[in-house]
Amino acid sequence: MESTPLATSVPPTALPDDLYCTLPASAASAAVQPIPTSIFRELPEPDIQILASGGLRIPAHSGILASISPVLEHVIDRPRKKRNAEKVISILGVPSDAVVSFVRFLYSSRCATEHLEKHGIHLLALSHVYMVPQLKAMCTKDIAQRLTIESVVDVLQLARLCNASDLYLRCMKFVADHFKFVEKTEGWRFIQDHDPWLELDILQFIEETESRKQRNRRIRKERKLYLQLHEAMECLEHICSEGCTIVGPYNVEPKKEREPCAHYSTCHGLQLLIKHFATCKKRTNGQGCGRCKRMWQLLKLHSSICDHSDCCKVPLCRKFRSPPDDTEKMKGKDDAQWKMLVRKVVSAKAMSSLSLTSKKVSDMEDGKALANHCGIGSFRLQTVRRYR
Repeated sequence: MESTPLATSVPPTALPDDLYCTLPASAASAAVQPIPTSIFRELPEPDIQILASGGLRIPAHSGILASISPVLEHVIDRPRKKRNAEKVISILGVPSDAVVSFVRFLYSSRCATEHLEKHGIHLLALSHVYMVPQLKAMCTKDIAQRLTIESVVDVLQLARLCNASDLYLRCMKFVADHFKFVEKTEGWRFIQDHDPWLELDILQFIEETESRKQRNRRIRKERKLYLQLHEAMECLEHICSEGCTIVGPYNVEPKKEREPCAHYSTCHGLQLLIKHFATCKKRTNGQGCGRCKRMWQLLKLHSSICDHSDCCKVPLCRKFRSPPDDTEKMKGKDDAQWKMLVRKVVSAKAMSSLSLTSKKVSDMEDGKALANHCGIGSFRLQTVRRYR
């Protein structure tokens, strides 16, 4: 019995017309215009069939399939029981339309957005099974953008089976952010009954995420405190060298109308603290009320980070740099904590300087770009030449 040709074994309405087309990117973007047949690749007769669900048979070319997928190459090269038997590759378990989209990608290396939206889950599974990394990356990116509360658990299980680490992490973060709603879905109840290890991984990830957020909040709070101390040190030098609205150096006459400095809120509070420190009756050798102790610690902190103590105008700067006495040597733990505080303030100062420098550089670059864009540079040159 003669076998019918492969091209006629499939009904003409079962397959799309562009199944085997390999359009260039420029032609694909101009889909509104009729595409001439000359840009289609002239292919030989198909020599293999792909059997999909519903009995659909898709004619294909073994050379193209083998060049794209190493798994299909292995299946094609596998010896057959009968020499005259037809070459058939069965791809079952997914909708036939998804198999058609998969074959289309093997020929054209493209997948339309509507196909990804409709068959993204099935295409991800096919790309993983048949080792097509380009299609797997496209499906992973598209599915990650379409996650919902109802589907995230199912996608998470598929991402774990398909070894899609990026999609798996994206699903984990989505579950952690919307866990109150996810735990009410059917997917969550399913993994509670059938996959306790995945449930444990999700709960551990949520706990680690919350711990990381608390740690980051604590670090930001500490960094803000160190930046405030660094700002207070700058204001202290400013007050003792130039003077501000209320307090100034003893050898400089205060101006009646002095404009507030850039950090006026910190500087004003520090001026009030200095004014209290100078007039407090309880202060004796650095001991006194709580506000005096705070001022004493600020002066000591300034002395610890000051680089020019010989000519520094801040009071008691050189006094704190003198060798410590026996009572201070016994406070080893307090001294270690104080040194750590000094290092933190110095690092905050360095980070603040770097951020300001980068901001100035970016502002200068933006200004140059704006000037070049608006033609200001050429306008200045024309003006100079004109007045010469």
